[in-house]
Amino acid sequence: MPLADDPSVDPDRADADLVAQIHRYREVRETLERSALPRATSVDGRTFEVQASLHHLELRRGGYVALESGEVTRLGQITELASHRVTADVGGPGGARAGVVVRLAVGSGLLLDRGEPFHDAHVRPAAPDEVAAWLDRTRSARAVLTVGQLLLAPGVPAELDSGGLGRHTFLCGQSGSGKTYALGLLLERVLAETTLPVVVLDPNSDHVNLGRLRADADPELAARYREVAGGVDVWGNQQGQRPLRLRFDELDARTQAAVLGLDPLRDAEEYAALVDLLAARQSGRPLITGLSQLLDAESEGTRRLGRRARNLGVLDWSVWSPDEPSILAEIAAPSARCVVVDLGSLPTMGEQRLVSDAVLAALWARRPERRPVVVVIDEAHNICSSTPIEPLARLSTERTVQVAAEGRKYGLYLLVSTQRPGKVHEEIVSQCDNLVLMRMNAASDLHEIERLFSFVPPGLVAGASGFAMGQALVSGRIFPPGACYVQMGARVAEEGGADVPATWARARGG
Repeated sequence: MPLADDPSVDPDRADADLVAQIHRYREVRETLERSALPRATSVDGRTFEVQASLHHLELRRGGYVALESGEVTRLGQITELASHRVTADVGGPGGARAGVVVRLAVGSGLLLDRGEPFHDAHVRPAAPDEVAAWLDRTRSARAVLTVGQLLLAPGVPAELDSGGLGRHTFLCGQSGSGKTYALGLLLERVLAETTLPVVVLDPNSDHVNLGRLRADADPELAARYREVAGGVDVWGNQQGQRPLRLRFDELDARTQAAVLGLDPLRDAEEYAALVDLLAARQSGRPLITGLSQLLDAESEGTRRLGRRARNLGVLDWSVWSPDEPSILAEIAAPSARCVVVDLGSLPTMGEQRLVSDAVLAALWARRPERRPVVVVIDEAHNICSSTPIEPLARLSTERTVQVAAEGRKYGLYLLVSTQRPGKVHEEIVSQCDNLVLMRMNAASDLHEIERLFSFVPPGLVAGASGFAMGQALVSGRIFPPGACYVQMGARVAEEGGADVPATWARARGG
């Protein structure tokens, strides 16, 4: 082989030959890549593998495809799609052989029209009317919750099965994904299209306007929602709300002990005094109803409880009132279809945790009545944390775990929402049979979602990192056909807590 510094080798000729070889290589590769036909094969009639050219690729992860084999056309959904490389053995001048690296799209999917295996079916994107016809065939007779349109089938309504809310639901998305907006939209649809009661634990005051219609709402949707908007009651400390109040004697023993930070072994005397108070209540004798009364009680043990409460700052909490109506009475005997508990209007985290725990305890206490209700826990990482530290936080987490494990058979259906899925107790998330996943960039969070929601194709979960605001993956009992990508629609009610206006970012004048 001649060397580069061999005087018999013409450098210009060598460079020209190299350029020609590279040009031919690229021509051959492009020809091979463009010749890759969109074809699919299924060996079980339930799933399929697909290939297509990367040039003018029309297939999308999560998108719907028509698989044509002979006179049979089946509908499928692509769940995985990626660029793949194979090496093709190509003949050259003089019988020389060369390996050409060919790139093409390769993926897999689920057959929505299941049947017999097939090979080399032609693949094309399904038309929206084909997707709509399939959804019509699979729709249940229960009330439909229209929350927007299918992201990859424009114009086709995204319709959720209301009966699926009889299983627990997990909604998550990072900050800025549109999670709060989507939750509000879902609640509007539940109120407008079903008779299911709703209780909302609202730490950020995001849902306090559920009863107020937007001025620019769609007239038809607004007319339907106006019929139910009057059934929304908001309990909180803001003007126009029903005062959010509790009485100490309404709380169960565990909550009372948690409020006072009592341990039955470490704080034996004070705990015994609390037990005596509870015994008095149970025997029908007069009972101290307010914490401030503890300081003036006859019993030294009871006065010691009062001093503990004062030192902890509990006596100053705004939620205590022996005279005003209690939120727990409303939970026990509802007068409103939808109760929004505005935790965000309470001045301390301790009060928020107390009210959350008390409401959950009241719902659990009424379980023998088997009255169905959706229990919405927004920003759930604050109420049912994976690592609760304070006594009230531990107690509210334990109660939520109990509802998640056993509540469904009593008609207690959770709708848990968070931007931090890894911060919510796993025993709660693992009991959820519905998933609404919005944009989530953290790989660790997506892997956790894949692990806990194994019924969702991993490829569709991975696609959440590319969502724009208001886009979501929906799967589970609320969408029996399988899983879909959704673009959330317009809301009817006003939104609650808004972000701080970014007026500080305006350009300064010269």
